[in-house]
Amino acid sequence: MPAKSQQFQYDYLIIGAGLYAAVCAREMLEAGKKVLVLERRQHIAGNCYSENIKGIDVHKYGAHILHTKSRFIWDYILKFTKIHDYRHLVKSSLADQLYSFPINLKTFEELYGLVSEEQVKEHLAKVKIPFANPKNLQEWALSQVGEDLYEKFIKGYTQKQWNCHPQELDTSIIQRIPVRQTLSEEYFDDPFQGIPSDGYTKMMENMLAGIEVRMGVDFLKSKDQWSSIGRTIIYTGKIDEYFDYVLGELKWRSLNFVESHIDREFYQDYAVINYPEKDIPFTRIIEHKHFNKQKKYSYSYITQEYAMDWSREKEAYYPVYDSSGKSQLYLKYREHAKQNAPQVYFKGRLGEYLYRDMCPTIAAALSFSKKQLKIKR
Repeated sequence: MPAKSQQFQYDYLIIGAGLYAAVCAREMLEAGKKVLVLERRQHIAGNCYSENIKGIDVHKYGAHILHTKSRFIWDYILKFTKIHDYRHLVKSSLADQLYSFPINLKTFEELYGLVSEEQVKEHLAKVKIPFANPKNLQEWALSQVGEDLYEKFIKGYTQKQWNCHPQELDTSIIQRIPVRQTLSEEYFDDPFQGIPSDGYTKMMENMLAGIEVRMGVDFLKSKDQWSSIGRTIIYTGKIDEYFDYVLGELKWRSLNFVESHIDREFYQDYAVINYPEKDIPFTRIIEHKHFNKQKKYSYSYITQEYAMDWSREKEAYYPVYDSSGKSQLYLKYREHAKQNAPQVYFKGRLGEYLYRDMCPTIAAALSFSKKQLKIKR
């Protein structure tokens, strides 16, 4: 910890300009703190970054939808952007047929001709494979929907997405996806859902307004120099990279996004269509116009999403939790950080080695900032 008498240019040095970092920066600034944000990329907004291409707002790092049950979080977002209502519908493509996903009553009707909740309950009672305590993704899925639906919608997609067998993965990965016995086809059941009317990048610009942000800066290349100017550091990059992988590399999955211009009004009928079949190399196709249908153009943009192995020169998107749960290596890094970087808070998706949606990210950043601001500095 720096000596108390040391003078610093900034109260908070925040590494990264993604959502967690931006919320922290805003809260610190409004509390009267002097803040500097450093971002390695040439743009703000992290993986929420969107780019307006010929009038169409393209989500450059995959589909992002705001959704929450919290009025407080929703009102917080509304301070920085207008939001237009958008209800996320996803379909899964099997043998060139589209099926409702996540699995719901409509899916059972499309596949098996079951038209009532009672029929679905009876069907599931017959096909579920009971596991008193599911130990991995496969066991959890079989205990919820049985073998046929597991084979159709889950197994192949999971193997493509994670490049391993579902038996090797933690149950938390699949538990984010609901299984419904009602006719609700919406991907999320939260009362507050939508997308920023002017795009995520503009929302983040508003959040970072008045805050000094320097882009294209790799903090780790001059870590000691940068660290000397900030009293407290909030680091939202990878915790293992901060320590030069001294304990080893955490496991991540990366993604490759292939964008295409389409010379017709729409390419597909939904924003996102999943492709769970193993012989199709990509996992899903995103058509960005569906996120804001008020904008009519005779052309469109789609993104095919390919999951791939992570290496140090690639972006890390998804932490890989094996069937034992949270990575023991991450826990070792967390203890290492306490001993070797006590003035640094490792936060956000990369710093905490977790997957977190946008609204929970905002909630976590607000909670952390509130605790920080109670500390006398």
